[in-house]
Amino acid sequence: MSFVFPARTNTADVELGTMLQPKFGPDGLIPCITTDHVTNEVLMFAFMNAEALAHTIKTKKATYWSRSRNKLWIKGEESGNAQLVKALLVDCDQDVILLKVENVGGAACHNGYKSCFYRKLTDSAVADQPDTMKLEYASKRVFDPATVYKKK
Repeated sequence: MSFVFPARTNTADVELGTMLQPKFGPDGLIPCITTDHVTNEVLMFAFMNAEALAHTIKTKKATYWSRSRNKLWIKGEESGNAQLVKALLVDCDQDVILLKVENVGGAACHNGYKSCFYRKLTDSAVADQPDTMKLEYASKRVFDPATVYKKK
C-alpha cells in the first residue's frame, strides 16, 4: 500500500507555508523526536516511514518504523505503554517530526524507563581519555521488562 503526502514544492512553501510536505530520506525514513506533552521531556527518538506517519495522523497513536525488525511499530502494542499524540510538529524544512504525546503507562523505553535517555555522561569524562567515558543512571525504572515482554 502506498502512502502519499503532498509533494514538496519550493523552499518558501516548505519553510513558511501551511501544507505538510515531509522530506523522507533516501531510505524512505524521517527522524522523529517524541516528548511528553506536559513536561517537554524527551522520551525517545525513532524513525517513521510514510506508512507510520500516516498511521500516526489517522489514529493519534505514535507509530514508528522499526529498523531492527523491519516493520511498522505501534508504540505500546506489546507493553501497553502507548503514546497518544497531542501535537505533531515539523521543523523548518520539514525533515524532522516532533511528537508531543501523553505517555500512557509512564514508560517510553523498552528497558523500563520513562525516557530512553536514562543515562548521562559523568562529569569526570575527559574527551581524549576513553577510560573516563562512564555513564551514570539519571532515572529509575518504571517497570521490569522481563515481566512485560514475553518472548514469542
